[in-house]
Amino acid sequence: MRDLLPVLSGWYAARAPFGLATVVAVSRSAPRDPGAAMAVGPDDEVVGSVSGGCVEGAVFELAREVVASGEARLETFGYSDEDAFAVGLTCGGEITVLVRPVTPGADPAFGAVARSVAAGEPVTVATVTDGPAPRGATLAVWPDRVDGTLGTTGLDVAVTADARGELALGATGLRHYGPHGERREDSVTVFLHSFAPPPRMLVFGAIDYAAAVARIGDFLGYRVTVCDARPVFATPKRFPAGVEVVVDWPHRYLHGTDTDERTVICVLTHDPKFDVPLLEEALRRPAAYIGAMGSRRTHDERMRRLLESGLDEGELTRLRSPVGLDLGARTPEEVAVSVAAEIVALRWGGTGVPLTATAGAIHRAPSG
Repeated sequence: MRDLLPVLSGWYAARAPFGLATVVAVSRSAPRDPGAAMAVGPDDEVVGSVSGGCVEGAVFELAREVVASGEARLETFGYSDEDAFAVGLTCGGEITVLVRPVTPGADPAFGAVARSVAAGEPVTVATVTDGPAPRGATLAVWPDRVDGTLGTTGLDVAVTADARGELALGATGLRHYGPHGERREDSVTVFLHSFAPPPRMLVFGAIDYAAAVARIGDFLGYRVTVCDARPVFATPKRFPAGVEVVVDWPHRYLHGTDTDERTVICVLTHDPKFDVPLLEEALRRPAAYIGAMGSRRTHDERMRRLLESGLDEGELTRLRSPVGLDLGARTPEEVAVSVAAEIVALRWGGTGVPLTATAGAIHRAPSG
């Protein structure tokens, strides 16, 4: 979808209606992931792909139909389908595609979304795919504002909160609600399409605790890298599939790595010769979270060394040490839950206090 936006923006600016097909769900060995898109514009020009060629012909006809009718359509394509659109996926998988008409009247936020994506500004587009809400209705959600509506205020509020959560992780997928945003109902299906790369989690120290933290980081949607200077420990077989493993001195690797305000840095090296120069580098660069493992004595000694290295008290306030929330954790897996809980609490302004001891709104979503 990101690659198509320059062409789609031109059509939109010229007020030329086009049909936009987006993969909203997949199963088994589907050829494209959710978010893959294809559009049919003026003079039947086609850009993009939803399946790599298997069902594009059928989607082309659907796109022309929705432009003519002004009504969005939801279709599922699979190898064993028997309906009129079952041209078949040769891979044997299944994809569900939402095809909707796009015009300035039907989607007034499209231009702003396209500009944000081009500028690298994160935004999530929420689109109704099914249920008692206008199919194809969109709500654009930025970290600080929204544009559009899905039909009811309650639904807009619930989806906005979830969209910002998905945006923080660069995640895309389906969510289910009641007609007015009720979270215990699933009559309305909404596709949340985030235009932001997943945030990074950098884990330093290839110990058992690092494997558990990497696993939960991957589960939470981070792009995880584990770094250790010791090749005997920094081996891919010790970590979950999909986790990048790097053999390098931690501070040197971090110095050559880009971070931003969503990056999580977990220092589990447990060795001053590694963690002090690493934290010197980490505390002077953008990051959402910087945590370091160690006992109270290790923490005190580490803070002394960091002060001697030239860091000031203000820079040191960013360090979460000892790492994690007080859960009484003992095992590597329990410690990983403690670390993840602290990361989530810091991201959303949570207190870490049991909800039974609090009052008021549970979700502290930004206003917008």
